[in-house]
Amino acid sequence: MKTAIHKFLVWIEKRWKRWERHIQLTKRQQFVLVTFVLTLGLMLTQLAPVDVVRYPMVVLLAAMTYLGAAFALREDLGGIEWMTLLIPPTLYSAAVALFYFLLPPRWLTRIPIAALYAIGLYAFLLTENIYNVAANRTIALLRAARSVGFLLTIFTFYLLTLTVISFRAYPVGTTIIISGLSFLHIFPSLWLMELTGQVSRRIIAMSIALSVVLGELAWVLSFWPVPTAMIALLMSSVFYSTVGMGQEYLANKLYKKTVIGFFLVCIFVFIAALFTTRWRGI
Repeated sequence: MKTAIHKFLVWIEKRWKRWERHIQLTKRQQFVLVTFVLTLGLMLTQLAPVDVVRYPMVVLLAAMTYLGAAFALREDLGGIEWMTLLIPPTLYSAAVALFYFLLPPRWLTRIPIAALYAIGLYAFLLTENIYNVAANRTIALLRAARSVGFLLTIFTFYLLTLTVISFRAYPVGTTIIISGLSFLHIFPSLWLMELTGQVSRRIIAMSIALSVVLGELAWVLSFWPVPTAMIALLMSSVFYSTVGMGQEYLANKLYKKTVIGFFLVCIFVFIAALFTTRWRGI
């Protein structure tokens, strides 16, 4: 299986080198091109029969995002970076596409969302490119890229969590899905603190542990009579605090003041959730 995958990746790399000879665009122009094509694909989903091809269109857009990001970031892309650099923008496209279907069927509403999607995707490509470069040499923009990338990841996690919870599935199913999505968000977020080709055991262990915590939290919140948007917000605040502390720990900057700041965010959101709870429904 690994040999087949390796041969496939080698084949893609050879094809890219052939195409690259005929491409005269700068990297930023390629980012713009990929962003334009994917934004157009997002808007075209509005023209498709929603009840028939809603989720296949989301999967197709996500696959296109993965391939588009791989094409734009093809220089020095290899190893674990095929997951850590390409999964975040792929999840971002899937999250926005799922949210896109929830909007009123009016272009006046959907066009601004598509514009915001384009801005976010372009920012994602820029940050992932900085990670790709920083994996090989020191770059001054790395700290800013980490902050922007983390904010985009939290936004993506919020949209996907909101979508999953909206299905009102059985708590077990919700727990499993949230745990899986959490891992796909957490692992790249922690990896970018080291940017190494060989993933350390502590990153894997922390990613699994935090994913389980968020999954268990989803289980608990599934029994709490609070609006779906507030549950997603509370989940996102816990994601921000736990993953944020994990990043500071990996950077050897986890101080008492930092921990208190992260916990305060969760406390404020938890208090807001208490005020929005429908106690009469218990």
